[in-house]
Amino acid sequence: MIQTITKSEFSTAFHRAGRGDNFTYEGLNALYDYIEDYEECSNEQTELDVIAICCEYREYEDLKEFQGDYGNDYESIEDIEQQTQVIMIDDDSFIIQAF
Repeated sequence: MIQTITKSEFSTAFHRAGRGDNFTYEGLNALYDYIEDYEECSNEQTELDVIAICCEYREYEDLKEFQGDYGNDYESIEDIEQQTQVIMIDDDSFIIQAF
């Protein structure tokens, strides 16, 4: 059984699961939009699993913060996109699918 949820309900699910600090408000909105787009393009419905999402995706404030985790070999967002999915939030911050 699949239930459709709004952006607000998506965000609330993270806070109820004690994972409200894993993503910013803007990050959760971008992630929601990404998942919605994926469902439309793939014609597949996904199950909301907050813990799995928190394990699979990570938000970064900027490239420097990302480099702290993955090293300086990644000099640009384009370099990161060669390795994994990148979801842009604004000009600096982004979410990656962890690798």
